[in-house]
Amino acid sequence: MTQDVQQHLSSTVLALDTCTESCSVALMVNGEVYHQQVDAPREHSQRLLPMVDNILKQAQVTLKDIDYIAYGRGPGSFTGIRICTSMTQGLALGLDVPVIGISTLATMAQIAITDRGATQVLCSIDARMGEVYWGQFINLDGIATLVGKEQVTTPQDVSLVLNVNESIICTGTGFDTYPELLSISENLTVDEKAKYPQASAMIALAEVGYLKGESTSVDALAPVYLRDTVTWKKLPGRE
Repeated sequence: MTQDVQQHLSSTVLALDTCTESCSVALMVNGEVYHQQVDAPREHSQRLLPMVDNILKQAQVTLKDIDYIAYGRGPGSFTGIRICTSMTQGLALGLDVPVIGISTLATMAQIAITDRGATQVLCSIDARMGEVYWGQFINLDGIATLVGKEQVTTPQDVSLVLNVNESIICTGTGFDTYPELLSISENLTVDEKAKYPQASAMIALAEVGYLKGESTSVDALAPVYLRDTVTWKKLPGRE
């Protein structure tokens, strides 16, 4: 076992996500993961820090023990992404630790891979305004790996590059809002458990990204909206 891997396994990692209706926090200490999640779409800013405090107490560690922070970078709710970004900034600046952004869609795919052994996953989040955020993933050594790029399009423009002759697990609210998405292939199966991202699933993705050197300073923290925020703000009632 290399020194890098040994150090990685002993890292204390905090993961935060508020990018959808779900608010979740996870903490890995000595390889053990603690997790708390609540569906409170209008209360993320009030809930998140108390949840962090609670999970630190469960693990019997303090903020000073954290080596790096994984944060939900989007896509998802604009407000939710901003909350996650600002909370991560505040914590990381105070602790002087690096951060690593984790895709909301990849996190959902990771749940399906970890819980169901999925080999192919199509993730779709209702983006409002007649559109969906979506991405396609394969299981590569147990890790959700993006195929192509994450996109925001109309449901009619979602097209598969995954193997349609094999099972494809579907996750996310996009399939609730636009059930017609399930007709693009005969081998699609919805995974209700993976409808929303969970911070606990972010840990595995963060570990791999951290070892690849994908963490950054807090100054380089980069949320991903996919949609043009200027267009969003110009809509009636959104100024």
